Amino acid sequence: MKKPLIVLTGPTAVGKTNASIGLAKAIGGEIISADSMQIYKYMDIGSAKIRPEEMNGVPHYLVDELEPWEEFHVVRFQQMAKEALEKIYGNRHIPIVVGGTGFYIQALLYDIDFAENGGDDGYRRQLEDEARNLGAQVLHDRLREIDPVAAEQIHSNNVKRVIRALEFYQQTGQRISEHNERERQKESPYQFVYFVLNDVRKRLYERIDRRVDQMLQEGLVEEVEALSRMGCTKDMVSMQGLGYKEILSYLNGDMSLDEAVYTLKRDTRHFAKRQITWFKREREVIWMNKDEYGYDEEKILNDMIKYIRQRIL
Repeated sequence: MKKPLIVLTGPTAVGKTNASIGLAKAIGGEIISADSMQIYKYMDIGSAKIRPEEMNGVPHYLVDELEPWEEFHVVRFQQMAKEALEKIYGNRHIPIVVGGTGFYIQALLYDIDFAENGGDDGYRRQLEDEARNLGAQVLHDRLREIDPVAAEQIHSNNVKRVIRALEFYQQTGQRISEHNERERQKESPYQFVYFVLNDVRKRLYERIDRRVDQMLQEGLVEEVEALSRMGCTKDMVSMQGLGYKEILSYLNGDMSLDEAVYTLKRDTRHFAKRQITWFKREREVIWMNKDEYGYDEEKILNDMIKYIRQRIL
């Protein structure tokens, strides 16, 4: 018998947090965050991190577990999430993976092997030097030549993943996108139900704009200032997250606050669009379109429970 696993995802600002708490309370679940930013301590406002009082007694994993200067990537997520799964199964509860990082969810759901070969340290250092001296875009352009699919999936600012993809090609002669696609076709080791909470584009974009305004009111600029005083710089993985890199650019004098806010809202909308595109490619996904439920959260929750009973409980 495969062990049960529930995924609740969707684009940023769609309302996953509230829905996840309602679901966890209803079925006896514990939550694993599949978010690349909420893992970090002191990064609360910009990551829209769930507050302790909002958890309503539901245990959460992979929230507030790393320092901002520590690295977090898909392989580390996979390792930490598996450890959390064992604890939740040990508690005889159902794990609910909640968050918007589709790549992380996919890695856990299908137990993807990222083929961490020993690697060529010399080649990696050469690529890192090129990124520092010539800029990240040079490496991303090279990746686009050898693996256009991976270049489309990996943002040019994500230098570590770009380097990993170039390194994989150099080591194996294979495109990393093709390797990952083969891995993705594997059968999941879990009995899973995969929900995507979604909304019409116009309302989603309005929610994103409101959320950014709220973050500023709650002290986003002060939060980034505090991180900067702690020694956090734009080169760190944590500070490349939406909300942090834009405000850091403002604090460094590279743009005005108005420009930073405009850029943050625009890039968050683009990010939401890319998330939806990603989830449309996934297999065995149940779309929960909020407009089709008349924005009735109780109806959405009842339907999710119905699907879970049919497939798991």
